[in-house]
Amino acid sequence: MQDLTLVMAQLDPLVGDIPGNTARAIEAVREARIEHGADIVVLPELCLTGYPPEDLLLRPSMESRLREARARMAEKVASGVLVIVGYPGIREGKRYNLAGLLYNGEWLDEYAKQSLPNYQVFDEQRYFEAGHEPLVIDHLGVRLGILICEDLWAETPVLQARDAGADILVSLNASPFHHDKPAERLALLEARAAEARRPLVYANMIGGQDELVFDGGSACVDAEGALRVQAPHWEVGLMPVQLVNIDGLWVPQAGECVAVPDAEENLYCALVTGLRDYVNKSGFRGVVLGLSGGIDSALSLAIAVDALGPERVQAVMMPYHYTAEISQEDAAEQARLLGVHYEVLPIAPMVEAFGATLAESFAGTERDTTEENLQSRTRGVLLMAISNKKGLMVLTTGNKSEMAVGYATLYGDMVGGYNALKDVYKTWVYRLARWRNAQEPAIPERVIERPPSAELAPDQQDSDSLPDYDTLDAILVRYIEGDMSAEAIIAAGFDRDDVYRVVRLVDRCEYKRRQAPVGVRVTPRGFGRDRRYPIVNGWQPGE
Repeated sequence: MQDLTLVMAQLDPLVGDIPGNTARAIEAVREARIEHGADIVVLPELCLTGYPPEDLLLRPSMESRLREARARMAEKVASGVLVIVGYPGIREGKRYNLAGLLYNGEWLDEYAKQSLPNYQVFDEQRYFEAGHEPLVIDHLGVRLGILICEDLWAETPVLQARDAGADILVSLNASPFHHDKPAERLALLEARAAEARRPLVYANMIGGQDELVFDGGSACVDAEGALRVQAPHWEVGLMPVQLVNIDGLWVPQAGECVAVPDAEENLYCALVTGLRDYVNKSGFRGVVLGLSGGIDSALSLAIAVDALGPERVQAVMMPYHYTAEISQEDAAEQARLLGVHYEVLPIAPMVEAFGATLAESFAGTERDTTEENLQSRTRGVLLMAISNKKGLMVLTTGNKSEMAVGYATLYGDMVGGYNALKDVYKTWVYRLARWRNAQEPAIPERVIERPPSAELAPDQQDSDSLPDYDTLDAILVRYIEGDMSAEAIIAAGFDRDDVYRVVRLVDRCEYKRRQAPVGVRVTPRGFGRDRRYPIVNGWQPGE
């Protein structure tokens, strides 16, 4: 009986850092060889550039840098192990998304990705030509059929590899996370393996990159589609798969299967990972945020501390006349619970100075949201000053429900470099807050229980301006992610006035969202790269 050890390397590359990513790949192969006796090591899609490299692919020096990287790998990777690694490459004048195969210092062959996704967050047809041929390589008696990510979703490349004689299918992946994606992905692996009647190895990337976050969860299923090995989600590392030849068939043996986290834990880990990588990969010392005593800033602070540690997080309470005493008490208590640097900067003198300066210009007008926005913009000025002085990125705290309907102030509470909650609906904010407190107290219970308020006017509550959040979020999910028309949403049982008010707000606030900080995408359709609507347009909501 013959057996081989294949290791899935779950890595977190930095986009554009080709030397650093190459060094990480070489080290992963070394560790796989030493710790697991690897015969085969599979690394993620576009591992050497990071994913997605976007217009870096168009830089004139990209190809020469990759040649140097591949030469370094050929020189440094020990003999006796087959390495399958992803990178882009120009071949005969065309750019491809490639998987290269390295063995004993020689690059044996390359596979060009056939199915190029061009929907939601994916834009690969802008950069790559599609491959057309399967690649099956014989290594130590096992015939490996090579695939890259979307090839699995398209089905045809899988069957091509099978028909070309593959004993085992091996897929390199950079599959971003969103709600329910791990379950969707596993169901796909099970179906493809069962259809092809071949075992399937799936090595996925991990880490945050701008709006995207990758959750890992590399896996192996057998020829019947049964899960045999499951790597952890949200952890860089190596996961071995033992392959045994039994009566001429290569069979993956049962190994470690780490359970997929539940929905709240998965989402929370995505937010922590996205923020951690954004701050660290960008080189910031840490973050500063306004801590209002409300639930959004409270959850944002907990995420920041879990991502970076309390020593790299500063919280600032900036009270005004309408800031409730309990808000100040709750903010101070949370800062104490999490051990962050905390200070109080009252904004009344500055807001009143603005008012005095604008008095003549505003003469004859009534007080309205202009004065409310001055409070928010004053807070933004203070946070940006702290950011400039201390090298801390401002973490803004608005949720997806608010960003959808424009319940935010440009150059005020939208000021910042990153928003951990940008793609998190308000109802999920509450779910995540309760989940985080169940792990360890981090958010005062009163913050979770109180009716939400911007506290920009006396006795103000969010419900004064918006439907209750259960209703609002249900409408938003249907309109934004489901692309349902206003009339279709009404037909689903929602109040006509509520629906039209919400969809009109969503449509007319695109200009605000274009100026909002980046934030990690965790739903099937986030604001940003996968929802592109014109700012100026005459579209009318309806059917």
